[in-house]
Amino acid sequence: MVSQTARSSDAELPRRHEPDLADLATFTLDAKGRITSWSVTATRMFGHPARAAAGQDVCDVLMTGPGQRGLVSRALAEVAAGQVHTSTVAGGSLGDGRFAIRWEPLDGLGGGAMVVVQRAWPQPAPSWLREASARIGSSLDLAETAAEVAGAAVPGFADLAIIYVAERLLAAGEFAAERAAHGVAVRRLAGRHAGQPADVAAKLARPSEVLVLGPGTPGARAMATGAAVLFDHLDAETAQRLARHPIASQMAASYTSYLAMPLIARGAVVGCAIFGRAPASPPFSEGDVLLAGELASRAAVCLDNARLYDRERRTARALQQGLLPGRTKIPDGLEVAHRYLPVGDSMVGGDWHDIVPLPGGRAALIVGDAMGHGPEAAAVMVQLRAAAHTLAALDLPPELMLGKLDAMAAGLAAAPFAATCVYAVIDPAGGSCLISQAGHHPPVLVLPGGTTRVLNLPPGLPLGLGEERFETSRVSLPPGSVLALYTDGLVESRTRTLDAGMTALLDSLAGALADPSASLDAACQKVTQMPHEHSDDDMTIVLARIRS
Repeated sequence: MVSQTARSSDAELPRRHEPDLADLATFTLDAKGRITSWSVTATRMFGHPARAAAGQDVCDVLMTGPGQRGLVSRALAEVAAGQVHTSTVAGGSLGDGRFAIRWEPLDGLGGGAMVVVQRAWPQPAPSWLREASARIGSSLDLAETAAEVAGAAVPGFADLAIIYVAERLLAAGEFAAERAAHGVAVRRLAGRHAGQPADVAAKLARPSEVLVLGPGTPGARAMATGAAVLFDHLDAETAQRLARHPIASQMAASYTSYLAMPLIARGAVVGCAIFGRAPASPPFSEGDVLLAGELASRAAVCLDNARLYDRERRTARALQQGLLPGRTKIPDGLEVAHRYLPVGDSMVGGDWHDIVPLPGGRAALIVGDAMGHGPEAAAVMVQLRAAAHTLAALDLPPELMLGKLDAMAAGLAAAPFAATCVYAVIDPAGGSCLISQAGHHPPVLVLPGGTTRVLNLPPGLPLGLGEERFETSRVSLPPGSVLALYTDGLVESRTRTLDAGMTALLDSLAGALADPSASLDAACQKVTQMPHEHSDDDMTIVLARIRS
């Protein structure tokens, strides 16, 4: 045990060899919190020479601020139990700024702790903001972005950070400012507590939980006024809500200074951030509000970008799922598989396909392609698919069905370009198929054993030209044969000719379906895999097999 009497010189204290870093210092403590070694960088950072620090209680040398003695007791207790303790401390004899402190168990010499202190803030504002800017917005996922914001704030700026976004913004895509008298519904996206792992913080502040910030609460006031709100205790409503979770309530009681910061993007308040500091840290000041404003400005834009991306992704996904054939009852004697791959980052384009059960154990197969891709083609495709499904369910002859679809397409104001379609009515019992085309690529017939044949059918004109005259052909389908309907993205691209694409398609179909028992789903995946890597258009394929 080291005597509490100060040693006569710096040389008498053991020193650790360490980098000469101005913002990093180390020292060691015995089990009672008395300083047993003091580094050169600790002297440089805090101004105390080793001879003055030796043997002194760390609470008398450094941790003299409010609540800091209790923090030291907790840290030493955890270290004695073999655990590492981390905390963020400011004020007292530490001087200006905030310091991230790591307390590690020190084996030997009766125990104690190795203490590593790093200056967390203030740093030159531009570098701190550059670090935050680089950290926030790396993802377009809304929850991940919120977690990045919370992680950028803790522990460098605060001991607590909770990120909320306006629920109306997520649900309706717009935010109408609500008066503070009515409160505001928000969704909690992320929470972070200094010294607590992310999973523990998630349990205490459950992400995606929707709650109402009641009238007069700091968060509601910040969102209603668009201005920061400083406060030193929780409002009664929040305290009552936290009381239902004892651990969360206990942790909340350890914070004595709070800051509610509105998140404003593109002129609209999209949410708010709540920051908190423990007694060991200095209360929030007006200077902190300015720094929080810089962080909030960056955070709000990134959160709104993620929100907009999430909305578009959910819209496209819902549209795409709605356009896929439902759980249609496939007639006995027939197997059907299909695959749709949009081009690039689009989730939906101009391709569509459908399967419609018909009387007598028959089924109608439809594959269409509104020229182009992206939202414009998707808008045309949605209308054509709905019309085609309705017309097919009427069990019209194929040529009449395409004629009516053509007339409908010609009247679409949103269709500045044509669309193609192939319509096939398969009769498994009769081993035949009636097919009519509207400017579409001809189907491919794959016979048992893998022999392929491109069907020679009247091509017809694309939909939307007002042709209204189409021809129907009857094709024999032997048992075990497969009919393949597809869109041009599977066989055409800027980097290869149509002939080369058709040859590749026939070879892929022959290889994938040479075995009569081969899976149609696996065949769809194999046929589309290689073209998709080089395609610049959506691609769709539908395979229908007559059971042997």
